[in-house]
Amino acid sequence: MILDLFKLDGKVAVVTGANTGLGQGMAIALAQAGAKVVLVGRRNCDETQAKIDEFGGQSAQVLADLSLTESVDQVLSGALDAFGRVDILVNNAGIIKRCDAIDVPKQDWDSVINVNLNMVFLLCQAFAKQYVKQGDGGKIINVCSMLSFQGGIRVPAYTASKSAVMGLTKALANEWASKGIQVNAIAPGYMATNNTSQLRSDTDRSEAILDRIPAGRWGTPEDMQGAAVFLASKASDYVNGYTVAVDGGWLAR
Repeated sequence: MILDLFKLDGKVAVVTGANTGLGQGMAIALAQAGAKVVLVGRRNCDETQAKIDEFGGQSAQVLADLSLTESVDQVLSGALDAFGRVDILVNNAGIIKRCDAIDVPKQDWDSVINVNLNMVFLLCQAFAKQYVKQGDGGKIINVCSMLSFQGGIRVPAYTASKSAVMGLTKALANEWASKGIQVNAIAPGYMATNNTSQLRSDTDRSEAILDRIPAGRWGTPEDMQGAAVFLASKASDYVNGYTVAVDGGWLAR
């Protein structure tokens, strides 16, 4: 039956930035689909874990600072210690710093690129090696942005990083599809999360954004759930290097 292809029973999913927002929403969805979920955050993911516990799902936590290279081994080994294998990686964690491009401090540029791009590649690489070792493929889902397609305003490092992640997704898919590893991405539109709190509190900017979204509303973590389960499941086994926009129609305007 077709719905069986979307089930994640017996799979282990790792979600970075799982303590809140989009990461929390996707982690809950993967658990509801049957996966054991490893919740990665710089702070505890107790709230997410409690929500998963409510419906009898299985999860574990790994505390890791994804600005540090050593966290790569910490995340992978933590997942293996918890559940013995890994099958799905969701690279969701990211940071944003808003500033006029002409005034961006180098340290802000470096910190955004480090977390949003460098760490994404290093985690992809580490998990791909583990997938090859396990011998039965795996899934990688990178989280892009509308600014993977557009320039944005006052977020040059974020735009550069998210544009690069979309290109990286294609490059890795080219190399790893033959190994049974599907690398794809989700590009959320304007979502009601911590990252957009400044935009939503600016009445003029918020109205301008909403006027362009055909759906007429900000997105929610729940809007990401279907795409995440699809790209994590066997239903997407022949989808490689693609970025799915979950944007309420923003890019169609």
